[in-house]
Amino acid sequence: MFRQNAHVPNKLSKAQLNNSYFLLYYQFIKHSFGLDYCNKDAENNKVFIKLYLDQLPDTKEKAKLFKEHILNLNHVLNLNNIYIFSEDVTEINSKNHVILQCMDIILGSMNFKLNNLDKVKNIETNRRGKTTIAKEKLYKIILYNIREIYPGFNIGITTGMRGNIENRWLDAYRHWNFIAKDSTFHAKLTKKKLGTPSSLIVFQQ
Repeated sequence: MFRQNAHVPNKLSKAQLNNSYFLLYYQFIKHSFGLDYCNKDAENNKVFIKLYLDQLPDTKEKAKLFKEHILNLNHVLNLNNIYIFSEDVTEINSKNHVILQCMDIILGSMNFKLNNLDKVKNIETNRRGKTTIAKEKLYKIILYNIREIYPGFNIGITTGMRGNIENRWLDAYRHWNFIAKDSTFHAKLTKKKLGTPSSLIVFQQ
């Protein structure tokens, strides 16, 4: 997921501003993965979802409250025999998790391109540095592999559903460009896009 700073949410309360990370993360989990479509044979199957979260910022109290909100999704998901248990909402350190390290590389690569860091030049030489060129090559490799799955994939927009909302769950890779429903577009801020939030892995058991 990423958002563009040019889309500024309107009339946010102090509480919303103080909890913006967790509120954004909650919407990300609730809507972007299509969790309610992951069990087609709900009458005969039970599906258990495990959420592997990058280590959450802020206080332990806020993190605990956030996890409780995630568990409240059970009230909707249980209708389709889909369950999330408290022990399966886990914070992990990406340094100790190979898959999350791969996600961090992909996230960093997309952030590199969305923020036009591939165009940064050395002030003295007016040329791009070796590190910048290497990062661009890595980005192109990642993009090539994504487009092997989805020809013409555009990294700057939300991935389409191609006529089937279940693709939110079925797709192997997706982007979500988060834009608040009540927001104002400020053209002067279009130069900067941020990759947010931290990486997230969702496993179906």
